[in-house]
Amino acid sequence: MVFLLLAAAATLAVPLAFRGLVDAGFTSREINDKFLTLLGLAAILAVVTASRFYLMSWLGERVVADIRSRVFDNVLRQSPAYFETLQTGEVLSRLTSDTTLVQTLIGTSISMALRSVVMFVGAMIMMLITSAWLAALMGVLLLLVVLPIWALGRHVRRSSKVSQDRVADTSAMAGEVLNAMPTVQAFCREPYERMRFNQSVEAAFKEAKRRIRLRSILTAVAIMLAFSVITFVLWIGARQVSATQMTLGELTQFVMYAVLIAGSIGALSEVWGDLQRAAGATERLVELMRAKPNLSEAGGGSLTVSQHRGEIADVSTAMPASAAALEFQDITFCYPSRPDYAALNRLNFTVASGARVALVGPSGAGKTTIFSLLLRFYEPTSGGIAVFGRDIRSWPIDALREQIGIVPQDPVIFAASAMDNIRYGRLEASDEEVIDAAKTAHAHGFISALPEGYASFLGERGVRLSGGQKQRISIARAILKNPPILLLDEATSALDAESEQAVQRALDAVLPGRTSLTIAHRLATVLHADRIIVMEAGVVVEQGHHTELIAQSGLYARLARLQFTKE
Repeated sequence: MVFLLLAAAATLAVPLAFRGLVDAGFTSREINDKFLTLLGLAAILAVVTASRFYLMSWLGERVVADIRSRVFDNVLRQSPAYFETLQTGEVLSRLTSDTTLVQTLIGTSISMALRSVVMFVGAMIMMLITSAWLAALMGVLLLLVVLPIWALGRHVRRSSKVSQDRVADTSAMAGEVLNAMPTVQAFCREPYERMRFNQSVEAAFKEAKRRIRLRSILTAVAIMLAFSVITFVLWIGARQVSATQMTLGELTQFVMYAVLIAGSIGALSEVWGDLQRAAGATERLVELMRAKPNLSEAGGGSLTVSQHRGEIADVSTAMPASAAALEFQDITFCYPSRPDYAALNRLNFTVASGARVALVGPSGAGKTTIFSLLLRFYEPTSGGIAVFGRDIRSWPIDALREQIGIVPQDPVIFAASAMDNIRYGRLEASDEEVIDAAKTAHAHGFISALPEGYASFLGERGVRLSGGQKQRISIARAILKNPPILLLDEATSALDAESEQAVQRALDAVLPGRTSLTIAHRLATVLHADRIIVMEAGVVVEQGHHTELIAQSGLYARLARLQFTKE
């Protein structure tokens, strides 16, 4: 603001210097001093303008960096239900293109607007000093110019928001296709995806063209009206000079201030368009920043994660072997995207501390849903879940998830080294602990064979690894975390027979004393489980040991007969 006022003062002093030149005459002895004064004003203007530009640009970058951090931080807190309707590509679009618009607004447009407002006010004051009657006439006429500019600006804002939405749709589609390139190419759908993307791009271009047209009209109307007012007022001033009611120097000074006012109005009209466009982008960013997680944190949870881990360790070791580590009590659950379909229907079962329990059943029975509820990705529609005798809703979410390790069916590999991917399970782990976890998961051999060993970059989504290798990295990550509860979702599904036996032996060494839930479609992997829970259509239909379930001749026996007879 200080540099802005200094720059405005230097600019407003220029017409005064020219007035002195005109009134004194170019042949006077003072002409050298007058031109030196102008040169001095130019030097001052250059320094303060450059300083203002640097500070405002820095401010714009700082604000955008903070906005991006806040948006990303809030998105990380959302549950999976939030992403059932919001595409990842749209979030990325808001983090990049929308924040760029805000950066342009703060770093450039607001700076121009402030300068234009100060220049407009300063020039109007100087015009009033020069000729109060002409300045008053111009002020009244300029007020009439503001009304059509304001009306057009509202249309530009609405159009800008729609335009940004179309750009986000395009980004979301591109992200989806790029993540599924093997499938796209396997089905020879490149022409189809090209056509879909081009249609999306054209829709975004059409909306952008409409926005640009509105902004162009806004600019044209603003400049035409402003210069019409200035021309009319100057015509009256010229008549006053002819009537010797003003000096030529005063009219020159008045004209220069009028030019400054016209330039300010033109700049403000441009900024107004930028402001309306950035306002549309800001609305989309604010939506992400204000989104509330649909999972409520435990009230009064003041213990740190490490304290909770210690508390649970004490509880689990103090509990008798038959006590329930996990307890599902009359659980009913419907996914938000399918509110009329019960994925789990009045589900009841318990898992004793240290027990190895398997969940089997046909696809869609609700097995993975159980894992999602345990991790509090979703809240049950009705019923309750207890972890080590404590209601799951009374746990702080982070503390609860620290007690649970998961090996998903589709392992997630980050674009980082093998060492960093395994260390994701426990960030403070040493290199030796990471390597020990890899050995336990039988991943050490193939990692050591990579060009740079554990420092080897695995590629985006682990493209440099086979499916079985990704799975063993995921298992090593869970082993390194060393949680009291382990969830295995088809943990050996992507492994060959030899690797499966090796990993199964590793799990047999890790699981004793640890509560585990294992989802399995291959029944051979759960024959030695302490208990097998058979699910169908969201309910438990059978449970017991393998031999007991075979004797019941129910769903499990039918599944076993199909699998083992074939094998």
